[in-house]
Amino acid sequence: MNFVKYQGTGNDFVLIDDRDQLFPVGNQALIERLCHRRFGIGADGLILLQNDPDYDFRMVYFNADGAEGSMCGNGGRCIVRFAHDLGLFDSETRFRAVDGEHVAVVCEEEIFLKMNNVAGMEQQPGYTFLNTGSPHVVVFTEDLAAMDVVGEGRPIRYAQAFQPGGTNVNFVQVMDDHTLFVRTYERGVEDETYSCGTGVTAAALVAHRQLNMPDPVFIQTLGGHLRVSFNAREEGGFDNVYLIGPARRVFAGAITL
Repeated sequence: MNFVKYQGTGNDFVLIDDRDQLFPVGNQALIERLCHRRFGIGADGLILLQNDPDYDFRMVYFNADGAEGSMCGNGGRCIVRFAHDLGLFDSETRFRAVDGEHVAVVCEEEIFLKMNNVAGMEQQPGYTFLNTGSPHVVVFTEDLAAMDVVGEGRPIRYAQAFQPGGTNVNFVQVMDDHTLFVRTYERGVEDETYSCGTGVTAAALVAHRQLNMPDPVFIQTLGGHLRVSFNAREEGGFDNVYLIGPARRVFAGAITL
């Protein structure tokens, strides 16, 4: 099987051109093995590019544990770059993911990915919960560089309030009036990742709503820099939400299944 590895601010993915739909999507153990960093290719997730009768392509995303996942923002930018490299579109594309339609624009090094509208957010003591294509908890903190993100994030990820599916957990430090530093514990990976697209989107929207941080919000992650632009609606939701940042091909190869 041929594959290509892509990364978006350190969030890395195995990309497979599955337009012939030969990949065994029901084989969770195989997907988990391919994503394993010791016994496989190594990735935070695996993404299939498939045909779709109404769009340029369909994105099918699997977490590193082999289970099909919810929307992945960095993975979305990576599959857009992959589809562009395959010649499926010129500079603008429409594709379908698990959470519906997305549009994206390729601009040299950056991918502008339109995320779904966000209806609102739920404020609780000590955290905010919202869904940006995937469920996210946002917690503001200090000295984020020294935090044990796995140790602090895992109990929240599995907390009863978020069952049965659980949640992703984002720890956020305000760096200045326009910039956040975000570290994320991702469900499905069950570890901290270098970056999480839907997570930084959640952090940016919460920072705007609670701290009046202006659009666009600039994001620092362990894997690089992103920014999130949006339109805040008076009734509390958000539309025209864009996740903006790089997506790069790392290497290509073939593996025997």
